Amino acid sequence: MADSESAVTTPGDLAGRLDAAGYLADEGLATAAFLALRMGRPLFLEGEAGVGKTSLAQALAEVLGAPLIRLQCYEGVDAAQALYDWDFPRQLLHLRAAEAAGVTDVDRLEHELYDRRFLLARPLLRALETTPSVLLVDEVDRADDEFEAFLLEVLSDFTISIPELGTVRAETPPVVVVTSNRTREVHDALKRRCLYHWLAHPTFEREVAVIRRRLPGVSERLAEDVAHAVQRLRTADLLKPPGLAESIDWVTALTALGATELSPDLATRTLGAVLKYQEDTERIMGEVAELVGRP
Repeated sequence: MADSESAVTTPGDLAGRLDAAGYLADEGLATAAFLALRMGRPLFLEGEAGVGKTSLAQALAEVLGAPLIRLQCYEGVDAAQALYDWDFPRQLLHLRAAEAAGVTDVDRLEHELYDRRFLLARPLLRALETTPSVLLVDEVDRADDEFEAFLLEVLSDFTISIPELGTVRAETPPVVVVTSNRTREVHDALKRRCLYHWLAHPTFEREVAVIRRRLPGVSERLAEDVAHAVQRLRTADLLKPPGLAESIDWVTALTALGATELSPDLATRTLGAVLKYQEDTERIMGEVAELVGRP
């Protein structure tokens, strides 16, 4: 365990440090993150988009004084894009230079071509070679089953085998945060390897607190108006209910217009900051007055 991790003594201590880094973690999330650090286990965060999963990894990196290394998952991502690849253009240039210099020793050339200097380290290899580090495996639900199985193998022992160079083993395993928006179910085998935490949409009070923390210049009235409106939007029958990220975007947009409170006219003109589907905008447009009214 790295010194910075050992210095975090309790979940409350971690919550305070995350707070200082601009991230407000509730008791459950702070406890899950603390246990992940203490036990050396990956933290699997699942929840709707925009609830703060990626932001937690960023805040943990700041708290631990470690670089954040991000592996963005997507359909079709494979081991070469996640682990390492060989720099073929540089290898070819080296081969041509050797031939021009009259080098004919085939074994020597082959050994030189697969030297470490020609290896392109992708996120997983970089995380294993960087101590300390925070590895963010973002939106793992977008990757396919084969990649998920491969990822499980890497996270089990934090080693990578490179046939031409040998085995790379992490001197100190990275702190790992795995996120999922639950567009599909992630296999139990990967979840069992991790500590699991469901990140829900925040309560009204917490949403106001986060908005004011992220945007300290915003008026309390505007933060509360937007939080009330977004809480109502989440109960509507929308294709994509807004997350905390959209709340912050909405307040930012309103502040740019000089607003200190949310009115029906302003809400109508800025719905694009919080709703991302035309069907949702049409669904809400006739209810804007009720949306912005205070309870």
